[in-house]
Amino acid sequence: MSRHPSAPVSNIDLYEERVLLDPYPAYQTLRDLGPAVWLEKYDMYVLARFKDVQEAMRNWQLFSSAQGVMMNQPMNDTLRGIVLCSDEPEHQVLRRVIAKPITPLAIKNHQELIIAEAEALVERLVARRQFDAAKDLAQYLPVTIVSNLVGLPEDGRERMLEWAAANFECFGPINERTTKAFEIVKEMVHYAFTRCTRDNLKPDGWARAIWDAADRGEIPLDRPPLMMNDYMGPSLDTTIFTTSSAIWLFAQHPDQWDALRADETLIPGAINEVVRLESPLQGFSRVATADVDLEGVTIPSGSRVIMLWGSANRDERKWTDPARFDVRRRNADHLGFGHGVHTCVGMHLAKMEITALLRALLKRVKRFELGETERVVNNVMHGLSRLDITVH
Repeated sequence: MSRHPSAPVSNIDLYEERVLLDPYPAYQTLRDLGPAVWLEKYDMYVLARFKDVQEAMRNWQLFSSAQGVMMNQPMNDTLRGIVLCSDEPEHQVLRRVIAKPITPLAIKNHQELIIAEAEALVERLVARRQFDAAKDLAQYLPVTIVSNLVGLPEDGRERMLEWAAANFECFGPINERTTKAFEIVKEMVHYAFTRCTRDNLKPDGWARAIWDAADRGEIPLDRPPLMMNDYMGPSLDTTIFTTSSAIWLFAQHPDQWDALRADETLIPGAINEVVRLESPLQGFSRVATADVDLEGVTIPSGSRVIMLWGSANRDERKWTDPARFDVRRRNADHLGFGHGVHTCVGMHLAKMEITALLRALLKRVKRFELGETERVVNNVMHGLSRLDITVH
């Protein structure tokens, strides 16, 4: 597609390492340029303001996911037909299958196990006093509990974290990181199609339920291997990054930890605030199905449009003092879990895991002392790969 003359232009490269590590100045520039901006380097439009992103996410008829939500065609071709890359009515059919074991009612069956594991884990880590919260704390529940509930074959599961990171890397435009990640994603796809068959999956696991739905005629018989992606990626890194970002923020803002220690009912709002401020997924894309006018800027039909949740969640037009971490903020309408029909299907499970960890920490920790930190460099994920913490 080409740029409409009404659109402001930017030569910002959102996907260079320097910007990925600290994207917020670039986001500010894009928000100030206009409601929609043409990214010259990638021949795509970008929405960076809260109002525009929210409305676009809500209007799936005008901003379609069916042609893929990635910023490159090879990955869109690979994953077209999963829940993320579909529109209504197909989307609702697929989503119902994926969501069935992780509805708020369904995950109550796992709440006691998750709480018990969180308590035991935190007790072990606090006894050590020093640990890497990005690995030792944040990875444990998603990797040990959730991946077991998904019920994938044992062999190959040790690669899930690497697969998930590569999967999201490939949501970005074609660059050096994307190209390298494609080889890892090919390995994941091969695993899904050759190992994740009916006989190799746990009979009571979530992944097996996809095959059961196909047997009942609810989804096409060729869809289950592809839909494994809906559990193999999103169930891990988003929860892991939100958990480690929470500890990183509380270490820098002890007054906010004190507020939580004084009132645990603030936990749900605190989790929302972490996701708002440090959105673990910074943005996916959509395709405009007709010409769209945004305050005088025209997005032509067929254009690929990047939805920048990480920018929208810090838009000063929506949030007062948006860079401030405030667990009491009214923030339930942030876009970090998506919006509209594509709201994150695993949101309730992620919140349950993070809540269990925070409650266990609140009982045992007065202060987090920050040590060495390292950030992940990924086309769409934002988070920490290392977070050395001393607890007091």
